[in-house]
Amino acid sequence: MAELAGLVQRLEGGRWPSIKNDGLSAWSKWYCTYRLLPPAAVSVYVDAYDSLISGPVAQYLALSQKIGGDVQKHADMMKQAFACQRQLLVMASGSQKPSDVSSAIQEVQSFRELHRSSPLFNHLSAVSESVPALGWVAMVSGGALLPPPMGPQLDTSRWLTPAEANQVTPLFASLNKGSGHHQGLKHVSDDQKTHKNPALKGPGGPLRSGPKPFSSPKAAAASPARSLPAVLELDGKKWKVENQEGAQGLVISDTELKQVVYAFKCSNSTLQVKGKINSITVDNCKKMGLVFDDVVGIVEVINCKDVKVQVMGKVPTISINKTDGCHVYLSPDSLQCEIVSAKSSEMNVLVPGKDGDYTELPVPEQFKTVWDGKKLVTTATEIAG
Repeated sequence: MAELAGLVQRLEGGRWPSIKNDGLSAWSKWYCTYRLLPPAAVSVYVDAYDSLISGPVAQYLALSQKIGGDVQKHADMMKQAFACQRQLLVMASGSQKPSDVSSAIQEVQSFRELHRSSPLFNHLSAVSESVPALGWVAMVSGGALLPPPMGPQLDTSRWLTPAEANQVTPLFASLNKGSGHHQGLKHVSDDQKTHKNPALKGPGGPLRSGPKPFSSPKAAAASPARSLPAVLELDGKKWKVENQEGAQGLVISDTELKQVVYAFKCSNSTLQVKGKINSITVDNCKKMGLVFDDVVGIVEVINCKDVKVQVMGKVPTISINKTDGCHVYLSPDSLQCEIVSAKSSEMNVLVPGKDGDYTELPVPEQFKTVWDGKKLVTTATEIAG
């Protein structure tokens, strides 16, 4: 046990390999040297996790090292998250409930939110979409930690696709012409310029001077709004709920732990998600109601207005970003949930009491920051009235 404790301390101390051009081989050597248990004693799911780390994860870290900048910093955070996850896997059989990794997951996602102006934002977004897969360790069943039936998988379908790249490339090419942007324009001679020839402005010769008779303005013909088809379908491992208008009683029941739900541009609708899934994202929705059982990763509400979220089971983290009006109803089993908010207003958390009634608590929107001589100290302030 003393040897095991020493190895754990070395892992917590950040003994990670530096990944350069030989990143894959360096990662493999490190895992051979610093495994927390001898090969014979490693559980099946820990061995499978090591294969994942030495394969696609090592390749991701090596490529991030080559890209550098924000992507490399983001990858270092992911590396630490994977380290915490492996430590939990090794000790899971002898532990009742490990400390969750929600703080590490939130750090990865917060970095993405704080670097939206980064030219590498699409890379950061792709990674942030996958990190909730690590959150399953916060869920227990029957007092025992259960390994996931899947490894973390990148889902970049929300970000730039090859088809989108083909569409924007000609646009940027035309914008990047610089001083040569006028070369495609036709030259206008002096006899065709209206400011030198006022008669050209009217069909019947020179313009008439004096006031013109009053005529009521004609209403411009409004272009019909393009309505997109409503979508409720499973695409691979993603449930797509899009463009739902006034749809009350939407239900997703045939779910699996590896699946995610993405609700986009829905209004005046309600959605219920049954079972235990990986994550839920509500994006650009208005007057939307969401009810779900269990989420092992994160529930994210972004760019929404007047949204209500009700937890029936458990969820480790709820993130609210750029949202005006969000009510979160917690269940007795989800009182340990972390709620992270940014650039949002009118947020309230409703906590159940012993009698079943809810107590509504507002989330602070105003903060006070002072310098204490060594660092900035920020505290929430209450607005009177």
